[in-house]
Amino acid sequence: MLELKNISYTVTENGRKDILKNINLKIDDRFVVITGPNGSGKSTLAKIIAGIIKPTSGQILLDGEDITEMSITERANVGVSFAFQQPVRFKGITVKDLINMAAGKKITFTEACNYLSEVGLCARDYINREVNGSLSGGELKRIEIAMILARRTKLSIFDEPEAGIDLWSFNSLTRVFESMHESIQGNILIISHQERILDIADKIVLLKNGEISQIGTKEEIMPQILGTAIGLCPQIKE
Repeated sequence: MLELKNISYTVTENGRKDILKNINLKIDDRFVVITGPNGSGKSTLAKIIAGIIKPTSGQILLDGEDITEMSITERANVGVSFAFQQPVRFKGITVKDLINMAAGKKITFTEACNYLSEVGLCARDYINREVNGSLSGGELKRIEIAMILARRTKLSIFDEPEAGIDLWSFNSLTRVFESMHESIQGNILIISHQERILDIADKIVLLKNGEISQIGTKEEIMPQILGTAIGLCPQIKE
């Protein structure tokens, strides 16, 4: 379980701006989506949880352990995974290399292929491919999810996984997340605007102006989100 206690983040360049204000949140459901208008602090909160940036104040607990001062590497070692909006490309490294690194050990060819199959990729077409510009954004994101599956961490964070991909890739990603909901051992936290991702969440957290506006099930939150003009659900490109 992840617990955030009074998390705030303030920047002072060009004047003081409070990005996050006293966030108190427990993430103990299997599949949680954080949503809200642009500029509400969603991605900042994800990066604070992952250890990419440090909060101005507050405390972060993972299964009761204080991880507030831990680096991103230390958090990875205690069970936190983070998937970027734009996955990183690694020239000279193959897909199998990345899955081995994610698993923290040398895994068999069959095991690596199974992880790729779980995210809807034909293993023989991808296992030995270099992670470079020849891969599309949707392919890279599914490979990144395969890496997280191989890690089997306590908490897996995805920052706007729908960003920059086409409709076909988005549909595939949605199916992958639905499958992860059943198979992964740990909590899944997704930052997203997309209605179809919100619709498969166990809990939705709505941020506005750096504060938690509402928390509830999709049945409680979705009608209010869809009934307001706050721009939460932009269209995926055809």
